[in-house]
Amino acid sequence: MDVVNLREFYSSRLGVVARRLINRGIQKRWRDAKGQRVLGLGYPTPYLGLFRDNCERCIAFMPAAQGVLKWPTARATLSTLVEERALPLPDAAVDRILLVHALEMSDDPEALLREVWRVLAPSGRLLAVVPNRRGVWARTDATPFGHGRPYSRSQISELLRRTWFTPVGWSEALFVPPLEQGWLMRSAPAWERIGGATSLPLAGVHVVEATKQVVRPIPAKRERVRLIPSLEPSLVPSPMQADDPDLPLRPR
Repeated sequence: MDVVNLREFYSSRLGVVARRLINRGIQKRWRDAKGQRVLGLGYPTPYLGLFRDNCERCIAFMPAAQGVLKWPTARATLSTLVEERALPLPDAAVDRILLVHALEMSDDPEALLREVWRVLAPSGRLLAVVPNRRGVWARTDATPFGHGRPYSRSQISELLRRTWFTPVGWSEALFVPPLEQGWLMRSAPAWERIGGATSLPLAGVHVVEATKQVVRPIPAKRERVRLIPSLEPSLVPSPMQADDPDLPLRPR
């Protein structure tokens, strides 16, 4: 989706409610980021405000195909336009990475996650907000969560493991239907409590936390080669030498 459409959604009443509910899911996994280097990738700016004031640094990367907006609006710019498969950061540069509207919008999510793995510190954490394939929000294109490719829980787990991440925690959000009805928006917290308590599989998004696997090379076992001692030439008399003792001996 275009960055303008994303901004308009989060400015709407439904977008404000969605941001509030997803923020709760994020805070269940990441309560504090004090002293951490935080990177948001995709369209993470509605959620980076949770960490901007207490982390060491906080930046937002937005993919070139989507576009970029200035963030924050009243301070020095902390957002930039990037190529998602070539992030302008050195290896192990950040401690935490938040993915929002990134995996489902990417043409090559495996390449994106491998680049995320590269810039994430060995002890770092990844938190991905991904549309739920079974949820109602993925079945309507009225919200950004209905665009791109949604994932089931098993699909996102397999994708993370293929790209050298280990899922360590799950939460869900957006149990409320995506309808801008006044009474429905006011009852959104109750929907979240009931959905979370009953473990209903109809949440709008998965909020999955994963750690970086530091792959260490394992040396291959070399086959033991049986050494055969080299044979030294022995001096033996030839038939002619046996008849004539004055001829020199030849090695055979």
